[in-house]
Amino acid sequence: MATYYAAVDMGASSGRLILGHMEQGKMVLEEVHRFENGMVKKDGELCWEFDRLFDEIVKGLRKCRDAGKVPVSMGVDTWGVDFVLLDENDQVIGNTVGYRDHRTDGMDEEVYKVIPLEKLYERTGIQKAIFNTIYQLMAVKKKHPEQLQKAQTLLHVPDYFHYLLTGQKTCEYTEATTGQLVNPWTKEWDYELIDMLGYPRRIFQKLIMPGTSVGHLTKELQEELGFDLEVVAPATHDTGSAVLAVPANDDDFIYISSGTWSLMGLERKEPDCSRKSCELNLTNEGGYEGRFRYLKNIMGLWMIQSIRHEFQDAYSFAQICDMAEEVKDFPSRVDVNDDCFLSPDSMIQAIRDYCGRTGQQVPQTIGELATVSYQSLAECYARTAKELEEMTGRTYSRIHIVGGGSNAGYLNELTARATKKEIHAGPGEATAIGNITAQMLKAGEFGTVEEARTAIHESFDVKIYRA
Repeated sequence: MATYYAAVDMGASSGRLILGHMEQGKMVLEEVHRFENGMVKKDGELCWEFDRLFDEIVKGLRKCRDAGKVPVSMGVDTWGVDFVLLDENDQVIGNTVGYRDHRTDGMDEEVYKVIPLEKLYERTGIQKAIFNTIYQLMAVKKKHPEQLQKAQTLLHVPDYFHYLLTGQKTCEYTEATTGQLVNPWTKEWDYELIDMLGYPRRIFQKLIMPGTSVGHLTKELQEELGFDLEVVAPATHDTGSAVLAVPANDDDFIYISSGTWSLMGLERKEPDCSRKSCELNLTNEGGYEGRFRYLKNIMGLWMIQSIRHEFQDAYSFAQICDMAEEVKDFPSRVDVNDDCFLSPDSMIQAIRDYCGRTGQQVPQTIGELATVSYQSLAECYARTAKELEEMTGRTYSRIHIVGGGSNAGYLNELTARATKKEIHAGPGEATAIGNITAQMLKAGEFGTVEEARTAIHESFDVKIYRA
C-alpha cells in the first residue's frame, strides 16, 4: 500500500491539495482538491479570506479520507511577505491585508528615515519591494498603532495555516526571509533592526528550517476528520519549494519559477549583500538546507492574467498566445517591473498609458497587448540572465523554467530567442513537488537532495526549447 504525502500549494489566484507517493522509483502526483483564491475589498483594503481558505484545506483532507488515501504528513506553501497578527487570545487583529493593497505607499521612506536602503540591504540581502513585511509592518505602526500594541504573535501565511492545523506557532525560515527582517548569515531574525524600527520583539517566533516537524493535527481536527497526520514544514515560500524541484544536480543553469510572478535566479551557498547586488535589485531569499535563492522578482504572467480577466476570460491562454504571435512585430515594450503594473485598476489602461508616456505606439487589440507583455517579459529575462552572469563572473548554458508558467510554450520560445540559451520547461507542478519532496526527505524516502532531484527528473516530462 502506498505511503501518501499531502502538499497544500496555495497561490494568489488558486490553491490545491495534491497527494504524492513513490511508485517504482518515480514520484506520482494526484490533485485531490482545487479551490479559488484572490483578494477581496474589506473596509477599503484588499484582504485575503483566510477562514474560507482554511475550510478548503480541511475539505481537501476530507476528500483524501473518502478516497482511502490518508497522508502520513502534509505541509502548506504560499506566497511570501503577508502575515497575520494575533492578540493574547490568539485572535486575528484587524484585516488580513494582502500585498497588493496600497497601505504600504510611502512606507519605504518611513523605513529609510531609520535605516538607508543600502544599509538595509547589507543587513538582510533582500531586494526592495514595497510590499515586503518590513514595509507592511511600518504601515500598521503608522496607521493602526493600537494593533501593534495588542499583537502578541506574528505568523506569515503558511505558518498561520500550520497553526490552525496543529495549534503550534512557528515561523519557517524561507518564508520569513522574504519579509526583509532576517540576517542571512545567522539565519535568525535581525532583532537589532527590529528594535530600530520599533516593532515589538515578542511577536517574532523562533525560526524553523524546512523539513522540521510542526506537530500533529489538533484534537478537534482529528475528531472531525477521523485520522491524524504529522504537519511538516516544507520550504513554505512557494518559490523555495519550486526551486527544490528543479530537476538538475549540476550548477550550469539559471532557474525561473514561473507563474503569477517570475522568480529568476541561482541557487547559492552564500549570500551576496554587496552594493552592486543592491543596485541590480537582486535578492538573497532562503532555500532548502540553508541555501540561498539569489534571484530577481519579476512581474511574471500577472499582466497576461489581468488582461485576460478584463476580457471576461473569453479567451484561453493558448488563444491569447496565437493572437500575440499574429502581431509579433508590434514594436512597443514596457518595464514589467514598473510599480504601475503591480495593482492597477485596469492592466490594459496601465499598459496603454505606459506606452503613451514613453512615446511608443499604443497597443489596441488583445493581441497587441499580449505581444507587448510577452515580449517585454522575455527581454526582462534576458537582461536578468546577464545581470546574474555579471554578478557570478560566469555564463550559464540553460534556463530551467518550472511551475505553471512552464506550460506557456510561446513565452518559452521567446525566452530562448531573447536569452540565446537552451530552455528546459517543466515540471509544471514544481511547487507541490518541492513541498512533497521536503516531506519525503524527512521521512527517508530520499537520502539527499541530489537523489530527490534525480527522481524528479525521471518522474516528470521536461520540454526543451532552443533559439
